[in-house]
Formats: sequence, structure tokens, C-alpha cells
Amino acid sequence: MTYQPKSEFLRVMMTRGFLADCTDLQGLDTALTKGTVTTYIGYDATAKSLHVGHLLNIMMLRWLQKTGHRPITLMGGGTTKVGDPSFRSDERPLLSPTQIDENIAGMQRVFARYLRYGDGPTDALMLNNAEWLDGLNYLDFLRDIGRHFSVNRMLSFESVKSRLDREQSLSFLEFNYMILQAYDFLELNRRYDCLLQMGGSDQWGNIVGGIDLTRRVIDHEVYGLTSPLLTTSDGRKMGKSAGGAVWLDADMLSPYEFWQFWRNTTDADTGRFLKLYTELPVEECDRLGALEGSEINEAKIILANAVTTLLHGAEAAQAAETTAREVFEHGGVGDDLPTVEVTAAEVAGGLSIVQLIVRAGLAKSGKEAKRLIAENGARMDDRPLTDAGLMIGTADLAAPIKLSAGRKRHALVRLAD
Repeated sequence: MTYQPKSEFLRVMMTRGFLADCTDLQGLDTALTKGTVTTYIGYDATAKSLHVGHLLNIMMLRWLQKTGHRPITLMGGGTTKVGDPSFRSDERPLLSPTQIDENIAGMQRVFARYLRYGDGPTDALMLNNAEWLDGLNYLDFLRDIGRHFSVNRMLSFESVKSRLDREQSLSFLEFNYMILQAYDFLELNRRYDCLLQMGGSDQWGNIVGGIDLTRRVIDHEVYGLTSPLLTTSDGRKMGKSAGGAVWLDADMLSPYEFWQFWRNTTDADTGRFLKLYTELPVEECDRLGALEGSEINEAKIILANAVTTLLHGAEAAQAAETTAREVFEHGGVGDDLPTVEVTAAEVAGGLSIVQLIVRAGLAKSGKEAKRLIAENGARMDDRPLTDAGLMIGTADLAAPIKLSAGRKRHALVRLAD
């Protein structure tokens, strides 16, 4: 029989599909019903923004706060210098302290859209593990912390084992990562009475290591909870689109492109994504997800609007929907489409249509753009593009040009002022 939780937070996690596994479901449920539970998720600062792949766990922290508990977003200012090897085939490139600080600043802007930070009992905390990791004495750390870790057990974790089974190199630097993450949990429990660590199911081994270390060193009971690693119904990794990562920073991906990513959700994923990425009631998510034919498209618009509103605001969501309807239903240009500006000097001698397709982000390379044209997948101002050698001059840009790749991806090209 499925466990029936008493706490609101665990009920949300289970009914909406967030829960993959928990180290002690009943023990955690009891703690959640007794009072405010401080919970953390760690984020290494490997890019200037978070992306859609992070959004599932951000929503978990949002629900945690909405149900009366305190989230910690732990920035990996220290662990980013090492790099998490979990399920990777190669070592992460090492970043400078300046790059790490810049990345953390970009990520903070995203978190502020979803969580309320402050000094109240359930206000979120933004912490950086460099605070305790940067000053560690190596010999003391080995003696006090390292002795609690069994290399035999570390080698048995799937994230490490899969790398070794493929005979891919795992550096000693990376091997230390799980010890540092475990130490984070110990320090957060000591400093902030943090009782729960959450993460994707690929973090299970790291989370269990922190629970075990905290119990061994200070004899405190703490918990771990993981979410499923999502793939779309057609087998793609969640958060990837034809144009690459789906960033959560408007400077790296426009609100329209973000909206369009959700509007393009497959029929089979719509109900599930409504439960995970919006705050609509579960019954309504199920109803919308069960729609068929043309009706499911309206459910996808509701999904796109709700997710975009959370991140970019209701005005941006409405502008994106308006642009989409104008482009798709009425054949218009749409003011909110991604825009590429070219200078008069650039087009004086003519710019190839292949170059423009690549610059507009509709193809990754000239070869891909030419294939798009050859396969009748490219259009200019809603007319098929058939000549890969077409040159665009100043006169052609008297008005903005709309370029399209397939039926769903569009961009404007205009002359810079």
C-alpha cells in the first residue's frame, strides 16, 4: 500500500509526481508535521544561468516554502572548483573564481523569481559553500572527515561505477566531490539546523553520503529526497531544444522562445508538465492533459502561459501568446519574435541567406542551414526558401524579414538603426 503522508509538502510531492525516492519517508513526514524544516538543494555555478533542467527542483523548493518550510539555495562556490562527476563522461572544465562569482550572480536573479528571500522563519537563504570549503586545512579534513568514507562503498555508487565500467578516466579531484558535498550537509545541519537535502535521482549517492557523515560526526538524524530524472515522452532529455539549452535568464533566451518551448510540449507530456511546472490544481492538470485533438493545443497554451508567468511575469507571457497567435494563426510577423540586427555595412555587398539562418539561431551551422533549405524546411516571409545561394541586400531589408525553420521556429532580421 502506498504511504499516505500527513504533511502537506509530501502530499504535494507525491500527488504532483516530484518524488522518486526518500531515505526515510515516515521519519521525514513526522519532522515536517512537527514544525519548520530547513531544506537545501545545491547548485554548482558552471554557467551564467540556470536552465529548464533545473526547474523541477526549483519548483520543489517553491512548494516547500509555500507549505511552511525554509529553503536554502546553496551555491557551489567551493564545489564548482572541483566539478561533480556524476554520470558524466569527462571532467568538467575548471573555472576561475571570477567566472564562478559571475555565474552565481546570474543564477541568483533566477531564484529570486521563484523564492522569497529574507529573515523570516520560512524565508529562503542564499548560501555559498566556499564559506566553509575554501578555508579547510587538508590534513585536518582528511583526519576528521575523510576517515568516515569507505573507498569500497564510494566505488559502488552508480555515478562512479558507470564511469569506471566505460573505462573513462576519473580524477582524484572529482573523486573528492562526494566527500565535499557530504560535508556541505554536515555544515548546514550544524549552522542552520538543515534536516533535508533534495536533488535529482542522480544525486542519491552524494545525498546518502551526507546523511551518513552527519550521523557519524554529530549523531544527528537528517533525510534525503530525490526527484525523477525527466525525459520527454519521445526520449529527449528535459530542457534541451533544437537550439540548445533552454535558459531561464531572459538575456540568454527571450521570453517568447521560452514560452514557445512549453507550447511545443508533446501531447503525452502536457498533463505531467502541468503538474510539475505550474501551480494549477492537480484535478485541472489531469483534465487538461486528457484533452485530445485540437483541444490539447489550448492546454499547451495554458501550460506555456503559467510557466512563463512564474519566471518572466504575466505581461511577458501575454505578449508571447499574442505574438504566437499572430505568427501562427494570422501569418503575421509578431513584435516579440527573436530578432537579429544587421548593419548597412554588412549587407552592402550582400549577406547569404545561409549566414542569416545561422545568425538567427535557426540552424547551428551553414551545413545544417543548407540541409534545411534543401529539405524544404526553411521559409522567408512565409514563402518557401529554395535557393541556398540567395544573397540579401539593403533593399531586401527595407522592412524586417521573417525567417522560419519548420512550422514552430521563427526569427526576424532587420537593419540596425
